[in-house]
Amino acid sequence: MTTTITNIVGALQQLAPLNLAAAWDNVGLLLGDSKTSAPRVMTCLTVTPDVVAEAIASQASLIVSHHPILFRAIKRLTTATPEGRMLLDLVRAGISVYSAHTAYDNCVGGINDQLCESLGLSNVTPLRRQDATRKCKVVVFVPNKDLGRVGDAMFAAGAGQIGQYRECSFRLAGTGTFFGTEGTNPTLGEKGRREEVAEWRLEVVCAEVDVERVLSAMRSAHSYEEPAYDVYSLRPERANVGEGRIGDLASPMKLGAFSGRVRSALAASTVQMVGSPERMVQRVALACGAAGEFLADARIARADVFLTGEARFHDSLAAETEHIAMILPGHYATERFAMESLARWLAERFPGVKVWASEREHDPLVACG
Repeated sequence: MTTTITNIVGALQQLAPLNLAAAWDNVGLLLGDSKTSAPRVMTCLTVTPDVVAEAIASQASLIVSHHPILFRAIKRLTTATPEGRMLLDLVRAGISVYSAHTAYDNCVGGINDQLCESLGLSNVTPLRRQDATRKCKVVVFVPNKDLGRVGDAMFAAGAGQIGQYRECSFRLAGTGTFFGTEGTNPTLGEKGRREEVAEWRLEVVCAEVDVERVLSAMRSAHSYEEPAYDVYSLRPERANVGEGRIGDLASPMKLGAFSGRVRSALAASTVQMVGSPERMVQRVALACGAAGEFLADARIARADVFLTGEARFHDSLAAETEHIAMILPGHYATERFAMESLARWLAERFPGVKVWASEREHDPLVACG
């Protein structure tokens, strides 16, 4: 069976659902045709001229990049700019581009979770929790001949997703009654008398914003003139997903020693820090990439130290003022390793596809001296 970009995208979205991405982000399939085959897939942190040249030379079908292309709206696409030249080269070569970005940062098993694991943190929770999606339960009553068709239609419209499981439902057999008046045209039985029909009670959950789409799909698939259904609003659960992470070291350690652990775990060329190397730390907040805006969240969570790839000078001053240690191993170091692990993850799921992490990509910042 040929693996298509749709297949790859489906797997990526199961791993990192796009609703976990930050509101400002641009995620998903950003360039290309999802119906084309994908025999060769390359992952990378950022789409650069070097990465594009490698993808073309290696005949990649799809680039899975962390940082999005077309991050901001553009008014023209020409060879007059480096970005325009790269994108036109990709289009000419028939190479698609997908980015999960902050969805991959935030998902279970994503970049922030991988950082926590590599640093030996326990009791890990989101640093900034995401509001739980408001959900509803849709209950519809269907005759046996409609059960499969109606269920499939509601699943296709977005119903039946519970955590990492999809197409979830509950089905209970029973008896429905109705009396069709003169203005009706019942699918089963006759008007003018009470009918008893063997039916199924079909229950599915869906996001509140998807209710109308799910109901429309149900009506289209249902054979009844007037399907009977109920919609129940469910109490929101506290979401266990969100941005950043906070956790604990097994025992307190000096900031300087922890900085060394970070450098070793991430193979970082240099590590900068705010705070005395002799300071003891145990509670660690982190967010990959450039996430200085999470410093306030780290303070509220009573973190001893906040780790991110890079931060503005004034964020570092704020950390010093608020007596929170900070460790900065570099943007590349906090994210590139996870694109390598993503390549391995895809290769395991699609053994017939050649998947690799870009071999030409490199950190533009180098240590000197």
